[in-house]
Amino acid sequence: MAESGNVAGVLLAGGLSRRMGGGDKALLPLAGQTLIAHVAKRLAPQVSSLVINANGDPSRFNELALPVVPDEFPDYPGPLAGILAALRWHARETPTARAVVSVSADAPFVPLDLVARLANALPTTPTPVAVAQSRERRHHVIALWSLECAGAIEAALARGDRKVEAIVDRLGATAVPFPDFDAAGRKIDPFFNINTPDNLAFAETIMTASTEQENAP
Repeated sequence: MAESGNVAGVLLAGGLSRRMGGGDKALLPLAGQTLIAHVAKRLAPQVSSLVINANGDPSRFNELALPVVPDEFPDYPGPLAGILAALRWHARETPTARAVVSVSADAPFVPLDLVARLANALPTTPTPVAVAQSRERRHHVIALWSLECAGAIEAALARGDRKVEAIVDRLGATAVPFPDFDAAGRKIDPFFNINTPDNLAFAETIMTASTEQENAP
């Protein structure tokens, strides 16, 4: 079991965003801020340190004032490479870190108790992993990884295995269920992620409803 105070974090923003028409999905506007800014605001208080995994010019994320860590593997092999890069970076730069929580930069409603609940469920195996689950579905990239997982992930990428689900299964991950949250009477999956323009429009609606609910007398 890990203590949440020893958990670092990474925002995975290295995707190609094909279903959004390409470009930086993480920098799309949502309720007056960038998408990644919403995720960072929710995750940063839960971790000891936070980085962004992204490739290309890091200056486009300057507004967040966070380190930007690129993939160590070429050809954009996907989120698994971003998780590995974050594990390696935190092992070097964050001496107190014992695990890293990964969150996709397109999940603006990630729970405020995500790290505490994952850390509490982290198994005591040689390479422990705890994965978020909602509505009986695991979200493989939203997970807590012990630093010892880096070797297994690197080996998987070296042999061309890029699927996060495959490595999660190989490492015997523990699934941690999270309930829906209420937004003005609507039940919303806390790991709802934005892949299409319609998803973005829906998230805008939920953000507005949640703000009005919070500000109601």
